[in-house]
Amino acid sequence: MPKPPHRVAILALPSVVPFDLAVPVQVFGYPRADLGAKRYRAVVCGETAGPVTTSSGLFLLTVPHGLEALRRAETIVVPGIDDLDRPIAPAVLRALQRAHARGARIMSICTGSFVLAAAGLLDGRRATTHWIDAPVMRERFPRVEVDPDVLYVDEERVLTSAGIASGIDLCLYVLQCDHGAALANAVARRLVVAPHRSGGQAQFIAEPVPVPTGVSLEATRVWALKRLHEPLTVATMAAHAKLSVRSFARHFTAECGTTPLQWLLRHRLLQAQRELETSDLPVERVAQRAGFGSSVSLRQHFRRALGTSPLEYRRTFRARRDDT
Repeated sequence: MPKPPHRVAILALPSVVPFDLAVPVQVFGYPRADLGAKRYRAVVCGETAGPVTTSSGLFLLTVPHGLEALRRAETIVVPGIDDLDRPIAPAVLRALQRAHARGARIMSICTGSFVLAAAGLLDGRRATTHWIDAPVMRERFPRVEVDPDVLYVDEERVLTSAGIASGIDLCLYVLQCDHGAALANAVARRLVVAPHRSGGQAQFIAEPVPVPTGVSLEATRVWALKRLHEPLTVATMAAHAKLSVRSFARHFTAECGTTPLQWLLRHRLLQAQRELETSDLPVERVAQRAGFGSSVSLRQHFRRALGTSPLEYRRTFRARRDDT
C-alpha cells in the first residue's frame, strides 16, 4: 500500500521574509506529478489563520491555517523573520516545543533560527543563521553553539540554515535524506538550481564581489563530470583548463565556493548514491564507476560524509521506494 505523503507545516510569523517562505513552499509543496508520486503534503500556517505582515512591506500574506497545523506535522519549517526584536508569541513557542517533544523534525531558514532558539530547541546544539545576525544570536542565546561559517547544520531532528539562498540547500538536503540523491537532483533541475551544496561550505562573509577575469571553468567541470570514473587530479583538471595548478585552484574556489578536490569528492559521492539507488551493481563496481577505486575507499568516504555504509544506504532507499 502506498505510503501517505509526509506532512510539512511552514510557519509564517509576522515580518516573515517572502523568499524564505517561498523556498520550502516550492520544494515541499510543488505537486511534481512529473517526478512520480507526491511525497509531501505542505501547508502554510501562522499564529492564527488570516493576514500576516511580511518583511517587504509590499503586501500582506493570508495564511489558511493557525497553529493547529503543527499538531500533526512531521516536519515544521520556520522561515526567516525580519523583526528580531518582536517577541515570539508564547503559543508559538509552546507549539514548537510540543512538536519537538513528540518527534517532529523542525528546521529553520535564515533568522527563523531565532524562533527555534527562543523555544529552547537549540540549547546545547550547534546552529547557524545569517552571518550578519550571528553575533546577536550568540549574545541573546549563550547556550546555543552558533556557527556563522556554514550553510546549514543538521543536529538530528533540529536543522538550521544560513542566509536566504542556503535555505534552498537545506531543503534539497532534507529531500535527499528522505528520498535519495536522484530525486533531489531532479527537483534541483526542475527549480533550475545546482544540486544542493554541502552544509560545511562557507557563507563567504568577507569575500568581495570578484572582479571578472574572463576565466570560466564550466567547460572543465562538465568534462570532469563525464570522467568521474577516471583518476582525476587537480593537475589533470588544470591542464584541461590550460591553467597552472595554483591559478586553477584559485579560480575554481572563487567560482564554485569550494576546492577542486572537495568538488570532485562531492560529485563522486552523488554518483555513487545514484548508482546505489537505481542499479543492482555490486558495491565494488559502484565504487569504480564513481571514481573511488575500491569498495574500501567508497565505504570510508560514505561513512565520513553520510554516516552509513553503501549497503545500508541501498537497503534504506530500496525500502523507501517500495513504500511509495
